[in-house]
Formats: sequence, structure tokens, C-alpha cells
Amino acid sequence: MTNEKDIKKIVLAYSGGLDTSIIIPWLKENYNNPEIIAVSADVGQGSELDGLEEKAIKTGASKLIILDLKKEFVEDYIYPTLKAGAVYEEYLLGTSFARPLIGKKLAEIAIKEKADAICHGCTGKGNDQVRFELAIKAFAPEMKIIAPWRIWNIKSREEEIEYAEKHNIPLKISRETNYSKDKNIWHLSHEGLDLEDPKNMPQYDKEGFLEMGVSPMKAPDKPTYITIGFEKGVPVTLDGKKLDGVEMVTALNKLGGENGIGLLDIVENRLVGMKSRGVYETPGGTILYKAHAALETLTLDRDTAHYKQLIADQYAELVYFGKWFTPLREGLQAFVDKIEENVTGTVKLMLYKGNIIKAGIESKYSLYNEEFATFDEDNVYNQADSAGFINLYGLSIKVKALMDKKNKNN
Repeated sequence: MTNEKDIKKIVLAYSGGLDTSIIIPWLKENYNNPEIIAVSADVGQGSELDGLEEKAIKTGASKLIILDLKKEFVEDYIYPTLKAGAVYEEYLLGTSFARPLIGKKLAEIAIKEKADAICHGCTGKGNDQVRFELAIKAFAPEMKIIAPWRIWNIKSREEEIEYAEKHNIPLKISRETNYSKDKNIWHLSHEGLDLEDPKNMPQYDKEGFLEMGVSPMKAPDKPTYITIGFEKGVPVTLDGKKLDGVEMVTALNKLGGENGIGLLDIVENRLVGMKSRGVYETPGGTILYKAHAALETLTLDRDTAHYKQLIADQYAELVYFGKWFTPLREGLQAFVDKIEENVTGTVKLMLYKGNIIKAGIESKYSLYNEEFATFDEDNVYNQADSAGFINLYGLSIKVKALMDKKNKNN
């Protein structure tokens, strides 16, 4: 184990938010003034990265490394999870699958920079500490990890603000707007303040609360129609135009946000055991999940579709619990990739005041056959065949009933 006095260089996961803003001076004060290399991962949080370099250096970092991870995030983490249909208790995993990617990059930079430790700002109550640290263990298994929230004397976000004010650290929040938020290209989460009491309805129409769209109440009275094209389970076109992953999610975020799509208010079961209330904005992601699931109703056979639901639940739990870089997750992905080979086609949707309504599905791999399914006269299905099938299918039920009757009479 590395002795604290021997820690001379630390790589810090740096967002510029409240937690990581005060961590730089705290590390300087408590670890014998080590060099701090701040690392910010651009996973689509937009303007949150503005001014970070100046702020990081001014508060004590030697430099800030900004990584543009948007493309890798969408295509290597979001889309595989979408193909799996993975949903954790209604939550579309927005923070969950971003953390493994960031953790991997932190490990790679720490090794390259010959750092003695990696530091993150996750609390000891949350899921993200697990997600970051499992990723770091996968790529830098011997690296020391520093998690200030588990060892410092600061007990609340209020005390964090006081520490920042004492050290002249500029913040973009106030005590009144001090929601705990996480934003990336896929979603925005809100926790804390009035949301900590589940009886309080989120203030959807309060100025500044929603950032990725509007509430259904403020959405247009006119519906919006869109058509999404998929190839092997991956969205590739929007209204006939080919888009890469970042372009696709960005475009659907705009369309979904304008129509009040993708708001979710849930009390979820955290990995550490407690329940947590969160409000999520996932406009584009909600549209993609709906469209993808609709296309699968045409292209997956019954047994595969039903078994895939079991896989989806297992996959979602692995992602939520931080086990992205595991043989099981990779094995499930191989299964998903195989069964998604025919999930190709187009899905037309109507977006209207928070609702996503199917408006037509088409695929050359469709297993839906109108000749067999029709209620009108057909020449392909002999209804008399079902009698023999039912006799065989129900034979075990019949045998047991006869046995019960015999024993009852005796």
C-alpha cells in the first residue's frame, strides 16, 4: 500500500462541480502538496466544460486534460446497452454506463503520467464510487484510489459550499439551486433539495429546472412525426438521413425535448442498499428505446424475445452495479449481437405532449405474416390442426386431473 507521504502525483476525475472543485485544495492540504493532474471527460455535458482549465489551475492543479469521449460513449457504451434493451427499474442508465468509460480513461492517464493515485469525488452513499473503482481495478489494479467523501470531515453539500467560499473557489450554484446533477449527451439527473421527499412533485415548470426540454404541459399542441432506421439493432438514419451516434442522439434530444418526452421520476434501489429518489431527463434515449423495442416485435421470434427480456434485466443490473468490464457482461453482449442481426428496418413514431405513439413499423426481416394472422379467410392455416396440438399440449394436465378424480373416488 502506498504511504500518504509518498503520494506525489494524483490524477483527479474533475468535473468542475461542487465536489471536485474543493477536492483540489483539499488534496493539497492533506497529502503533502502533491501534483494534481485534473482530467475532464467530455461525454456531452456541453457548457459545463467552459472555463474549467482556468478554474482547475487557479485552484491548484498543474494541468487539465480534457478528453472528447462523446463518439466512443455513444457507439461503444450507449448503443450496446440499447441493443440489449437494458433498463434498471425504468432508469435508462445515463450515469451508469458513462462511469466505466471515464474510469478506464483515468486509469490509462494515471499509468501514462506515472501517478501514485487516482482520486474521485463520489460520495460513500452512491453508486458511482463503485462504477469508477471497478473500472480502475480492471485497468490499473494496483493503483491507490482516494475518495475524499469517505475520509474527510465535510458532511454535507452545505459544508462543501462553506469550504469553497473560505478558499475563494468560484461555484456555478447557490444554496437555493444546489441540486446534485449529472449531465451527459444521454441524460440529465436531478437529486437533492425538495426531491429528497417523494411526496413533492418535481418543479418541472420552474425556470431552470429542466435543461433538456420542456414539460408535457408546455409542449406544442401539434404532433411531430419522425422515422428512425435501424441496422442490426443500431439506429443509423433519422427521417432518411444517415447520422452517426452523436448526431443521432443530439437530434433526438432536441425533438424529444421540444415535445416533453423522456421525463422520469423514480425511487430506485441503489447498489449500496438504500432507496434514492431521482428525476431524469432522457428525451432522445426514451425515443430510441421505444423505437428499438417496436422493431423487435416484428423481427424476433417468440422464444428469443422472451429470453432476451431475461438477458436485458441481467445486463441492466450489471451496468447499474458497475460491472461493465466483466466476462459476463461481454458474454451477454455477444448473445445480444447475434440475435440483433435481423433487427433492421424503420419505425415511424408520433411525438405528442410527452407521449411516444407508434405510427408504423417495417422490416424486410419481419416475422409477421398477414396470411397467417388474418381474421379473414386464408389458404395457409388449417384451424383443425389446433385440436391435435391442444390434446398433446394439455396431456399432462388431463392425466393429473384423471389421477385426482380416481383418488377422490377411492
